[in-house]
Amino acid sequence: MSKLLIVGTVAFDAIETPFGKTDKILGGAATYIGLSASNFNVDSAIVSVVGEDFPQEYLDMLASRNIDISGIEIVKGGKTFFWSGKYHNDMNSRDTLATELNVLADFNPVVPQNYKDSEIVMLGNLHPGVQMSVINQMDVKPKLIVLDTMNFWMDCAWDDLLAVIKKVDVITINDEEARQLSKEYSLVKAAQKIHEMGPKYVVIKKGEHGALIFNDGNIFFAPALPLEEVFDPTGAGDTFAGGFSGFLAQHENISFESMKNAIIYGSNLASFCVEKFGTQRMETLTEAEITERLEQFKKLTQFEIEVN
Repeated sequence: MSKLLIVGTVAFDAIETPFGKTDKILGGAATYIGLSASNFNVDSAIVSVVGEDFPQEYLDMLASRNIDISGIEIVKGGKTFFWSGKYHNDMNSRDTLATELNVLADFNPVVPQNYKDSEIVMLGNLHPGVQMSVINQMDVKPKLIVLDTMNFWMDCAWDDLLAVIKKVDVITINDEEARQLSKEYSLVKAAQKIHEMGPKYVVIKKGEHGALIFNDGNIFFAPALPLEEVFDPTGAGDTFAGGFSGFLAQHENISFESMKNAIIYGSNLASFCVEKFGTQRMETLTEAEITERLEQFKKLTQFEIEVN
């Protein structure tokens, strides 16, 4: 069984959307990535940090999904990272109401010894210096390093970000971030510029409009499934990343053809994530539901056409 190392936040979120609002609930990039990847036959572990206020039941839930939690540090007397946001009516834009770094401010990740030879490393959205620290702890060069980042690090940690981007094989960012990183409006040109920075594969997420993957002149587009209702988009991108990396870890094939399937699986799992607040939907997801929706994706994209 392939090993998948997941690095990112395990956190509290408080979310408000046009459909309602929550108090503090489970969130964090590593949480969504881990829950998504747990739908594949992989040996996964999360490296993160929480405070003493983090409920044991959340840790037990992650462990029950066969996720190794020995790399989640619990800081005595510390408070867990907290983010609060309010989504606008279009559900694509949001306002951050609060960000409390708490124990994340001094986070020094420690990779468990038995995961220092992981074949795939999924670096969730964190300070690029922290992401680099994880890469440097690996005893064996991973077959694939996937990195997620955001515009915040482009604004305040540009040099560190460029340094870590040089070290990774795949970068996953949204269209706005791709344009900021590359200083190109065209996503095709943006992907070419980012490719020159280091990554062999560039995945550009377009939210409700699907995702693109670029590699050495090849382009593939995966649609997003049209949904009747979207309750909460929080974590959809991380769920996508978990599906993408989980699929590749299970199949032990990192070719472009394999990555096409990986982004379909990522899009499929992300379509479930948005149906309820926080991680609720991902915690109850069944294999039958995943398979049924994959069939919907297939029908959405397959067609016969005569080319004269």
